[in-house]
Amino acid sequence: MKRVVITGVGAVSPFGHGAEILRTSAAEGKTAVRVLSDWGETHGLMTRLGAPVQELRERTIPRDLRRSMGRMGIFSVQASQEAVSDAGGIDQFEKGRLGCAVGSTIGSTVSLSELFQSFFQHEDHDISHLTPTKFFHCISNSAAMNVANALGLTGCVQSTCGACASSILALGFGFDQIRLGRQDAVLCGGAEELSPVAVGMFDVLFATSTHFNDQPECSPRPFDAQRDGLVCGEGAGILLLESYEHARARGAKIYAEVLGFANAANGTHISQLNPDALEKTIREALAEADVDPAEIDYVNAHATGTKAGDSSEAEALRRVFADRVPVSSLKGYLGHTLGASGGLELILTLEMMRTGSLLPTRNLEHVGDDCAGLHHLQQTETKTVRTILKNSFGFGGVNTALVIRAGGC
Repeated sequence: MKRVVITGVGAVSPFGHGAEILRTSAAEGKTAVRVLSDWGETHGLMTRLGAPVQELRERTIPRDLRRSMGRMGIFSVQASQEAVSDAGGIDQFEKGRLGCAVGSTIGSTVSLSELFQSFFQHEDHDISHLTPTKFFHCISNSAAMNVANALGLTGCVQSTCGACASSILALGFGFDQIRLGRQDAVLCGGAEELSPVAVGMFDVLFATSTHFNDQPECSPRPFDAQRDGLVCGEGAGILLLESYEHARARGAKIYAEVLGFANAANGTHISQLNPDALEKTIREALAEADVDPAEIDYVNAHATGTKAGDSSEAEALRRVFADRVPVSSLKGYLGHTLGASGGLELILTLEMMRTGSLLPTRNLEHVGDDCAGLHHLQQTETKTVRTILKNSFGFGGVNTALVIRAGGC
């Protein structure tokens, strides 16, 4: 099989547009979480915290193309354009040999709400009141299809709808396409948009943070004894995967090599993480990468700040690594960007590999008893980072893990 490397990155995050502002903001310890006071108008919504993208900058995309895009579609196209540019430009790839795999939890929730409001506000419930472009905003493959259309791709196109694991599922798909020789390169990652409707789904499950509604800088709190739930965010994180052979032939810069990927279901519960399944996923990714647990220099945890989720992940990590490997979650900086989280967090992890400066878990002040026994990063740590593990888990029992190694030598 062909070797697979990362040669480009692109981001739209709650910190702004571009991978650079994402990197610098996180390095400075900033948080993008804020109080969204207008959410009080949504009856029954308990949380008031979110991490929105402040500027849409939709006019960077021609109007005839963006008519089929909701916020999420726009984010995914903007991040993909940056990733392609970062890799040297689309002309570096043969027609039909560059594809995309972009996931999300659902289509545009904002557009979906607007569509139903338009339908039901008329007594006759006349379907002709609906605009045709709204359909393209709302379908589950909205992000992937808009990336392919806007960039003129004729390679593979895939939408990985795996809830919060969508980004890493997309990277796993792209990894397979390239190492099997079906594509030279694949744009991979995920996108998400923030709305009270989407957040409400977590709210009714009592999974959102509500105790810090007047202290946005204090939540979420992954692994912390006072953690009380997640904070939702939005954006897009896209990485360009490419065959090592193709990248070397064109003299591309290489961020890292993808060594292994695993995806395993819980098979037990639709919403609760299962430590056994998480451990199985991690060990399978390590085995495919032919990497021993002792070779892992850092674990980027999925940890969102929920009681049960963080506890289950901590248990799985203890079984595999004990307290030997530095572990941190990045949700305290960005909030939980759901389908975009794996992509955005992997971009930050690549920066940690480059600089050797490991970001701590923001707001982790007192490790919860149920999360103890790990080497938790509570302050920035400097070390050589060569090989990392990235976890990403989603509702429905979708568990993923990715192993990457610095460079491509």
